[in-house]
Amino acid sequence: MFGKKKPKIEQPITPEELSRLNDKKMADSEIEHFHVKNDSIEIVKYKKRRRLLSIILSVCIIILLILFIVSTLVTQWGDLIISIDSPAVKKGIVLSEDADFKTQCASLTAKQVKDVTNITYAWLPVDLDTSKDGAHNGKNYVAYTFYCKNNGEVELDYDAVLEITGAAKSADEATRVMIYKNGKSSIYGKGQYKDRSKAETDCTKFVSDKEVYKTSTEKFKVGDIDKYTIVIWIEGNDPECIDDIRNGHVRMRMLFSVRDDEESTAKP
Repeated sequence: MFGKKKPKIEQPITPEELSRLNDKKMADSEIEHFHVKNDSIEIVKYKKRRRLLSIILSVCIIILLILFIVSTLVTQWGDLIISIDSPAVKKGIVLSEDADFKTQCASLTAKQVKDVTNITYAWLPVDLDTSKDGAHNGKNYVAYTFYCKNNGEVELDYDAVLEITGAAKSADEATRVMIYKNGKSSIYGKGQYKDRSKAETDCTKFVSDKEVYKTSTEKFKVGDIDKYTIVIWIEGNDPECIDDIRNGHVRMRMLFSVRDDEESTAKP
């Protein structure tokens, strides 16, 4: 009838078209599998990187905590530490802030002096070795008196070394250290800046760049006591007492050790 469209007859798929269609489906499946596989690999790599970063971050945090603790301890311990090494402790060497040894230990700490300015030897009190035991700092100097005793069972020989463990802004260049041992005093300072082999005119030169003082006591009998007073200040008459060292600091440690039996008996 006029105006009616003839129904569309679908043509059958040829074998060639069917083959091309199957190839396309297989290709799409392989592409999808390839992407899934790659995505899995990337996820595994990401997880590994995240785990590695977590480990590195944890290690960094631990290191920072350790540095913070060390810094805190140094601040709390102060600028002068007196200590005995393990062999000396076993031999019976002890320290105390009082001559009667009512309290005794293997380590002592002097109190800090903050906001110091330079002074000169003539300004120091004359009775620093006799006025008080323990810490007796002045406004611009450290003063510390303590005692060392043979509390063991045998006579022995011991050595003591006072060394610089830290210095900022070259403050050690103008530092003076006066040490009393059983009432006898000596003053020590770093060698001249222009010639380290020469001492400043008002003191004895440090033993080395870091070692301030060495002393030995032989035939230290059971019950014997040595008295020490250490005084530290910035010497205003030193040529290196300049503005560059302002707000600097110096930290020191005095370590006591005993000679072993062979070393004690060996004579040159």
